[in-house]
Amino acid sequence: MAALLNALLRYRGFVVGSVKREFQTRYRTSMLGALWLVLQPLALIVVYTVVFSEVMKSRLPGVQSTFGYSIYLCAGVLTWGLFAEIVSRAQSVFVDNANLLKKLSFPRIVLPVIVTCSALMNFAIIFGLFLVFLIVTGNFPGVVFVGLVPLLLTQVLFSIGLGITLGVLNVFFRDVGQFMGILLQFWFWFTPVVYPWHALPEQVKPLIRLNPMARLIEGYQTIFVNRLWPDWSLVWPVFVLGVLFCLLGMHLFRRHAAEMVDEL
Repeated sequence: MAALLNALLRYRGFVVGSVKREFQTRYRTSMLGALWLVLQPLALIVVYTVVFSEVMKSRLPGVQSTFGYSIYLCAGVLTWGLFAEIVSRAQSVFVDNANLLKKLSFPRIVLPVIVTCSALMNFAIIFGLFLVFLIVTGNFPGVVFVGLVPLLLTQVLFSIGLGITLGVLNVFFRDVGQFMGILLQFWFWFTPVVYPWHALPEQVKPLIRLNPMARLIEGYQTIFVNRLWPDWSLVWPVFVLGVLFCLLGMHLFRRHAAEMVDEL
């Protein structure tokens, strides 16, 4: 672990430069630039809000705010987007950067770190707009907003641990990447992002509880919709799972790092 931290410190300029270059390249030839980063999730939220909140007249129990469902939706969609971006990009990061790995000598572990930092920067921009919306509409949750920090740290730990594990496996078994793309679509709908918990049948709720992302997103929704502290007893098992995935991912990476370049 100490060697990993030293490598990241030595190559911090490479990490920062790569994140900055990736952000600039993504929107350099676009007329609207980084605005597209906001428009895509905004369009998704507007569609879901109109369909579920207006057409179907969905209501959240105990929530009287006019924007209750929109806030519920944003809390889930935006944080799910961070998870999906980290996992989907980390699981293919070594394959996508095969030429770079063959030509340059640098700690390969910085690649998942670059992916994570890039995803967090994108998330910060979108989530910042969400916070402005909460403040303007008088729906800022107050002191319980601090609970966002451990939730976000747990989510990033779980995401990058799972991403690195899948990333190493994907080098040797390319079906992993294809399978994960399909799994993420099902995973989204098995997570109470669009629909509320109370809409689920009682016999299904214990199964959904096994979903780590369902636990985390429920925590976000509790903070922003109910303005209460999350149930930490639901969060700490996800933290432990994230640590285990990180240990597994680093074990696979150290064991197969030398073989990865040959395989690519």
